[in-house]
Amino acid sequence: MKEMEVYVHIPFCVSKCNYCDFLSVPASENIQNAYVDQLLLEIRAAGLAYKNNFVTSVFIGGGTPSVLPAAQMQRIWNQLNDSFYIRRNAEMTIECNPGTMDARKLEVYQQAGVNRLSIGLQSADPKELRLLGRIHTFEQFLQNYELAREFGFDNINIDIISSLPGQKIDTYEQTLRKVTALKPEHISAYSLMIEEGTPFFEHYGQAEALRQKGNKQSQLPSEEEERQMYELTKKLLKQSGYERYEISNYALPGHACRHNTGYWLRKNYIGIGLGASSCVENIRFSNITDLNEYLKLDISDLSCLCSVREELSISAQMEEFMFLGLRMMCGVSAKKFQKQFSYPIEEVYGHVINKQLKEKLIRKTLEGYCLTEYGIDVSNYVMSEYIFDG
Repeated sequence: MKEMEVYVHIPFCVSKCNYCDFLSVPASENIQNAYVDQLLLEIRAAGLAYKNNFVTSVFIGGGTPSVLPAAQMQRIWNQLNDSFYIRRNAEMTIECNPGTMDARKLEVYQQAGVNRLSIGLQSADPKELRLLGRIHTFEQFLQNYELAREFGFDNINIDIISSLPGQKIDTYEQTLRKVTALKPEHISAYSLMIEEGTPFFEHYGQAEALRQKGNKQSQLPSEEEERQMYELTKKLLKQSGYERYEISNYALPGHACRHNTGYWLRKNYIGIGLGASSCVENIRFSNITDLNEYLKLDISDLSCLCSVREELSISAQMEEFMFLGLRMMCGVSAKKFQKQFSYPIEEVYGHVINKQLKEKLIRKTLEGYCLTEYGIDVSNYVMSEYIFDG
């Protein structure tokens, strides 16, 4: 039997955050209930379609999965456990937002086998939380975090964001110090992206365009301030015992996120739910994104859900191998490249590798190649060079 990962999408939230471009919307209880009913049918169909696979990780994301009532989430986990061969040591994660967690929900997660929580804090500063459109305070986050610990959850991730509009280095440092003092097992530290279609783009899109061109603007942290926050993240997290294993992810030893690492290593995964993406044996496909259409479907098999399907060419597989693998601090393995594609990595990408070695963007390792600190700073440029022309 082969191995695969499972992602389940819950597209609901209490209110849409000002920076968020994910597929998520506030919804009534009736809509949520109807969605869960459809989701159970899809989980059952997926379990039948992939019955010859062991599941090594399950990740329920969103949106805000913890917005669902405990009883509905219990139905989802029960169906997952009934439909798939989930390994005993599988990593089982659910995303939670402060203000939507309670004891009953945590009890249900625990009974279902959830062994990892990912909590979206984003900032410990009250002004920044209001600016982001978050529904919680830092004090509510602390209450939820401590409650999760009381229930015995010993693998918790906390999300934080830097380079927020008007953010100063000292306020970001306070967030970092408050988070590290809690000693979560994992910290995801992202730099804010101003995405089209969000309220932030309407307010700060022009300022972001100016910043990217190197011009002065007053609404967002400058490039130098952004750089200082980035360096501060590395420094403080390293001092606190966190290992950086991916561009934006840090973990205490032994607590790297197995599910996300599977994506970067190009393992098979299936996505269940509205807009969820899958990649199985180098065939990539995605579910429909219209909620009303999803709720009307007769899900007897998975074919009715597919909106996009693409069989990845060998060149596309090679590209993904490089730009996903280079996200990790360990880099890409030359041995694995040759095993997958039957060509030495230097034969395919020798011109790019030699150029980037000279430019000190990458360095050679015992296994293959990885980004240098300078390469991480300009990682988008580095990875773009592994895309084949035409």
